[in-house]
Amino acid sequence: MTQRLLIRRFPVMKINMAIGIGGGLLLVLIVLSLAAPFLHGLDPAQIRPRLRLKPPNAELWFGTDAIGRDVLSRVIFGGRTSLLVGATSALAGGVCGTVIGLIAGASRVLDAIIMRIMDGVMAIPALLLAIAMVSLLRPSLFTIVAAIAFAEIPRVTRLVRGVVLTVREEAFVQAAQGLGLPRRIILFRHILPSCMAPLVVQATYMFAAAILFEAVLGFLGVGFPPDIPSWGNILAEGRAVFQRAPWTIIFPGLFLAITVLAVNILGDGLRDRLDPRLSRMTKVSA
Repeated sequence: MTQRLLIRRFPVMKINMAIGIGGGLLLVLIVLSLAAPFLHGLDPAQIRPRLRLKPPNAELWFGTDAIGRDVLSRVIFGGRTSLLVGATSALAGGVCGTVIGLIAGASRVLDAIIMRIMDGVMAIPALLLAIAMVSLLRPSLFTIVAAIAFAEIPRVTRLVRGVVLTVREEAFVQAAQGLGLPRRIILFRHILPSCMAPLVVQATYMFAAAILFEAVLGFLGVGFPPDIPSWGNILAEGRAVFQRAPWTIIFPGLFLAITVLAVNILGDGLRDRLDPRLSRMTKVSA
């Protein structure tokens, strides 16, 4: 009896631990970023030439960069920018992809047209598309978020469309159609809730991917301008002095890696918690 109880509870404990660790790390990073003006008194844009390339010490925990700016301040304030880009990109891509996926899955006429368009968008390299959009327009939060979200829309569309094609054959949807309910009511009241579990999991991976994507754009010099710190442009600026001052890259890179790791752990835990197949496997093993 004890062995069966442990077998049944161990997967649940593992899932809860993944959600707790990932969510806890992400929450700490969000709180640090939001409380940046109160946690550290230095201005991330303050230039102090006499203190350039100072190594970490008791006063300057993360040292200074090539023009004397405090790396700790820039990393904490840069977290606000990177996390904001990740959250807004995941939200924008998720909402647009969900609406398009619902339309494609519900309409047999529009399905082929929409999915061919999505296939065409997916054929365009996301990085080249983002560089082109940022180059044509000035680098800003809207431009970068739009470039990242546009590349994620086809993936969300395909996910939602697949769920809609499956759910629309279920008995409760057939019953709603038999009652003469409007199609929009059936879509948003009966079919959309079935899409929420995979959408939540997909949103976590989109969040992590958007943060990495913004870092890549910043590293390539087409992201935010230097006066708006983000982990990407901090890494790009530290590249030139890495051999003399490795802390200019190590600390922002560490924060970036921890954030992406936390989001991925959280996404894995949510996937296992929300995936109904896992519940069936747990019951069978018990």
